[in-house]
Amino acid sequence: MLTFVRNKVIGVERIDRDTLAAHGILDDDIYSLQINVTVKIPDLEITAIDGHWNRWTTPECPRATGFLSGAVGFRIEEESFSQKVHKIIGRKACRHYANLLLECCHSVKEAALIAAWEDKKAEKDSLSFSDFLKGKSEGTSPSEPAAEESSKKETRVEVVDPGRPAKDREVAGRMVIDLHLHTSEASPCSSAPLDRLITEARSIGLDGICLTDHNHVWEATQVEDLRQKHGFLILRGNEITTNQGDMLVFGLERDVQGIIPLEDLREEVLEVGGFMIVAHPFRGFLTFGIGQLGLTPEKAMQRPLFKSVDAIEVMNGKVTPKENEFAQEVAALLGMAGTGGSDAHEVAEVGVYATRFSENIQDEKGLIEALKAGKFTPVAYRREIRSKEE
Repeated sequence: MLTFVRNKVIGVERIDRDTLAAHGILDDDIYSLQINVTVKIPDLEITAIDGHWNRWTTPECPRATGFLSGAVGFRIEEESFSQKVHKIIGRKACRHYANLLLECCHSVKEAALIAAWEDKKAEKDSLSFSDFLKGKSEGTSPSEPAAEESSKKETRVEVVDPGRPAKDREVAGRMVIDLHLHTSEASPCSSAPLDRLITEARSIGLDGICLTDHNHVWEATQVEDLRQKHGFLILRGNEITTNQGDMLVFGLERDVQGIIPLEDLREEVLEVGGFMIVAHPFRGFLTFGIGQLGLTPEKAMQRPLFKSVDAIEVMNGKVTPKENEFAQEVAALLGMAGTGGSDAHEVAEVGVYATRFSENIQDEKGLIEALKAGKFTPVAYRREIRSKEE
């Protein structure tokens, strides 16, 4: 039986009064790497960085460590910090290093806040952390807003039409939605808090996201509250495990647990008028080798599962380019529509791939109608916005 385990550990230590050192480790069944980052506390500037691979899949992986020094001089609190990391580290090194670096830096920000509180406690021992955050003393961190003010900003209901395309969308009437992502609240394998996912999605110009946690159905009221809170289109889906692979399902309210026969799931989806997409249908073929298995697109298209789905995910952020290309070839041979989704398990992965719709979508009913009408196309979204910036 095939299993997959991913472990990620971030640790931060204070080297001296003005220096923090973060150590990150990412280890799963395919990759194993680590990274060390030194940051100056006053302006949270990266002063040193190095990495090391313990296990990799391609000869290019170890060469990526040489590009990590490109992040030296970056300041964590710069508005464009995440984008710069993905541009310099994600593209020149690798996305695994980029994502691990961002997680380390997020932890450094938290540690810097605690360090500032500890310094103030030396002057006023009775100062509580909550009072420090609320700005009731002069010890409020100059780089971090008071907790009360931050809360007000987060819970403010913005007057934004969720169906309206982002301001920087070049073609009116088109929406880009990430159809596949996972939250730390509902998927044990994810380290991405929902609020941060939404904030990141908005910051990069996405028009909406779909919550597709593993075998989890979000309550409609929860999602509506989040939509009002962030002024952003949030839709519900579900990644359901079947005996023939993972399926992205939209429109099914039943909480399906465990592994369900694909035929049974298909019957339920048809009954409620939903839509079903086979997720990452060829994941793992870089590891085992498509050529060694003797699998061609012509042979792959004969798999019975393709008769039970409405579309194929042909752009997925958790598989290799070759596996995505293979899925695209199979979809073309079958004459089936293809979708894109990041399959994000970390905040920085949102929007790596997404799906562009040719009409505005304002709710889950509109999403399913657009999917059934085939009015969409997969897109490498983060690559697209990077090319525009350049």
